[in-house]
Amino acid sequence: MGYTKDQWTRPERGPDGKIQKDAQGKAVRARNDRWGKGKRWLACWTDLNGVEKSEAFKTQAAADRHWKAMETDKERGEYIDSNAGRGLFGDLGKRWLASRVVDPSSQLRYESVYRLHVEPQFGRHQVKAIKPSAVQAWIGELNQRFDASTVLAAFLVLQGILDLAVADDALKKNPAKSQIVQVPKRQGSNIVAWADDRVLSVIEAIPEQFRLLPLIGAACGLREGELFGLAKGDIDFNEMVIRVRRQIKNISGTYVFALPKSDRERIVPMGEWAAEAIRLHLKEYPPTPCSLPWEKPIGKPKEHKILFRWATGGHVKSDLFRLLVWKPALVEVGIIPVPTKGPRGRLKYATTRKEGTHQLRHFYASVTLADGVSIKELAEYLGHKDPGFTLRTYAHMLPSSHERARTAIDTRMKGHSAGTDGAETERGPS
Repeated sequence: MGYTKDQWTRPERGPDGKIQKDAQGKAVRARNDRWGKGKRWLACWTDLNGVEKSEAFKTQAAADRHWKAMETDKERGEYIDSNAGRGLFGDLGKRWLASRVVDPSSQLRYESVYRLHVEPQFGRHQVKAIKPSAVQAWIGELNQRFDASTVLAAFLVLQGILDLAVADDALKKNPAKSQIVQVPKRQGSNIVAWADDRVLSVIEAIPEQFRLLPLIGAACGLREGELFGLAKGDIDFNEMVIRVRRQIKNISGTYVFALPKSDRERIVPMGEWAAEAIRLHLKEYPPTPCSLPWEKPIGKPKEHKILFRWATGGHVKSDLFRLLVWKPALVEVGIIPVPTKGPRGRLKYATTRKEGTHQLRHFYASVTLADGVSIKELAEYLGHKDPGFTLRTYAHMLPSSHERARTAIDTRMKGHSAGTDGAETERGPS
């Protein structure tokens, strides 16, 4: 059972050593050497392990409430050590980052977001001192300087760290999950897929050695890194599918083979247009082995006969591919203007995210949806973990159901329409 201790007084004892009592039978107390120093009242209770805990308060009423609340929380199974949340948020943040079980590139993104946006604001605060109002104020300040995606990324990192505090019983509730905390929504516009002639003209403008790369992107919807990592053994001409097993990605300047995004391999149907182009490419440019570390810069090397290599033999790197192959093709077909030269003579292309290789995936999505492929199937082919994301991204590309609805109703109701006088022209059995 808990109790409240007066730290400024001590029981008065008589010559016989016994505690003196007043007329009402209460112990007579005298000032001790701590009189007037610090907080007077000490709430005392035992934790779940039977260890005595305490916390000082200015008033006796506050101390009484506190130890009684601790005892009630123990009975309810909601006990949180009041000292646990006194640790610094910065220490908790480091533990959270170290606990992530993710691929190295995701780890780098977490660390960057934490270092730039979260740690400067909360790093020196006690965990228990972070309130929902402080979280909301921080979100509002970030929203003035950054786009919604950056704010959301920073918020999710903060929320994850505070979830760890709740799991470790340092907090009873996550202040970032309070109802008053709101994050800005991404203001995205509907994706506009390139027309057939534009996609075909870009493919034709790509040098022959790499022409198959955008063709597969448009025909099978692979991501750029997945195209770079595509190997001869991934092409199954018998089942007419491509097995997407890996990508090539850059981790702090080191290129590695890694699983596709979300760490999920997948199978994508391959049409005859793509199959014939792949056969010709394999005949003209026989794949040669390429060895890269697996998943991490220090990972065990793996070797694959990838389809696309530079003339020097090296694997294709995204920045060079865009600069030397993709953007010049866009200029040739008139999608972007002729580049200018920077101070050091380097070409500067005027491009946005709307002219990237991701347009090939959007084209693939638009064509397959228009021909009746379901959102669930498309999500699997594109490698989306959540079909809901696919639906949100491409719902506007779904063919209109207006005419199908008209036809369905007309077919069902034909012969059962009402006459001009309001009476039915035909009746069913009575």
